[in-house]
Amino acid sequence: MSIARTIGIAVGLVTAYYLLPLDRRGGVTALILVGGLLAVGLFFGWEVWLILRSPSPWLKAFEALAATVTLQLVLFASGYYLLERAVPGSFSEPLSRTDALYFTLSTFTTVGFGDIAPVTGTGRVMVMCQMVCSLLVVAVAARVLAVAVRVGLRHRERERQRPE
Repeated sequence: MSIARTIGIAVGLVTAYYLLPLDRRGGVTALILVGGLLAVGLFFGWEVWLILRSPSPWLKAFEALAATVTLQLVLFASGYYLLERAVPGSFSEPLSRTDALYFTLSTFTTVGFGDIAPVTGTGRVMVMCQMVCSLLVVAVAARVLAVAVRVGLRHRERERQRPE
């Protein structure tokens, strides 16, 4: 059930990315990105709280990490797509939604094929922001989730030992 929920969340987020009306021009890319990053942080905090109370902290942590990573990837893909719409030529080639998601994933995985690259300063700043956020998700989030799982397991063990 946990794997199905995780896949469902990832598919839902990517589907929303393709369906949201992101084609309107406007200078709100930075505002959306900052607001989105705050939402990712709040979502992650909520997930940690749920892990602490979960009867299956390891499964909940897996779900939380998968959802947080997917949310971050979709957020940056949206930001790159919006930036290309607001300032055409921000990347070495025009970005469709799929191109933006591909570029985001290749940056996240540090593969960086070099076929798409930021050209403008704003594009480069967004990519640097994604790199830092990706490192934080991988390093800090994994550590926080591991601690939350340990605390959740201890809490579950205390609940079992409590006389009724």
